[in-house]
Amino acid sequence: MKRAFIAFLLTVASMVTVSAQTTEISDVVLQNSVDEAGTKLQLNGAGVRSKYFLSLYVGSLYLAEKSSDANKVLYSNKMKMIQLDIISSLITAEKMEETVRAGFKNSLGDKLPTLQSEIDSFIAVFGEEIEVGDIFKFVTSGKELKAYKNGKLLTTVEGEEFQKALFGIWLGNKPADKKLKSLMLGK
Repeated sequence: MKRAFIAFLLTVASMVTVSAQTTEISDVVLQNSVDEAGTKLQLNGAGVRSKYFLSLYVGSLYLAEKSSDANKVLYSNKMKMIQLDIISSLITAEKMEETVRAGFKNSLGDKLPTLQSEIDSFIAVFGEEIEVGDIFKFVTSGKELKAYKNGKLLTTVEGEEFQKALFGIWLGNKPADKKLKSLMLGK
């Protein structure tokens, strides 16, 4: 009886430990910390991107040091990552490209032409069909941005201004989704 009770306690303790290491949002399990190129990043916040009452993807922000200040995040040269977990079959490569281009326009305003070649290079990330369960990661070290799909490196784009513009799609003054911005900033 005593051994059964100890086994039960160990089982409960291991479940609590596992759940403390992850966060679940809309059936997507996110790691509370990840290692990117030798840097430990913590889940700062996450939420669901919705449009017209439809859930499209889970967007999450990982930072070396947690912050609720969008400008601090955007202008920091410390490693950071945005992860998009696709949860809707309504997202297609064409729609994602269109949405990201609109996001860059909102993020950059009249400065858009100065980064057009970098944007065009980056948009190739959405060249293949997108399916439910696909995971996009945009990781920046302050000097370059690496874009991954399902763990495969698709492109690297140089330049701080491009990185700020990309992260500005979700964290800028005209974010894709104000509620998601707030959730990503842990508010």
